[in-house]
Amino acid sequence: MRTLRLDLATMRVDVRLQHINRRWLASTDTPQGPTLGCGKDALAALYVALDPFQPAIDPWLDRLPALVEGDDE
Repeated sequence: MRTLRLDLATMRVDVRLQHINRRWLASTDTPQGPTLGCGKDALAALYVALDPFQPAIDPWLDRLPALVEGDDE
């Protein structure tokens, strides 16, 4: 399992990312409870899991490809 911490000016978000059976699962904690994202690649799973934080999370999402590129655990 890979963990990421997103530090932005107004918030901090912890993200967990796991590769299971050729799929990626991402989870985040939101004020309304946990959110999950699933996808064929890590980016797809992260985009879904981080959706509740839009638009504040947009600057961080722009850096996602560099952070998860090559992750094929």
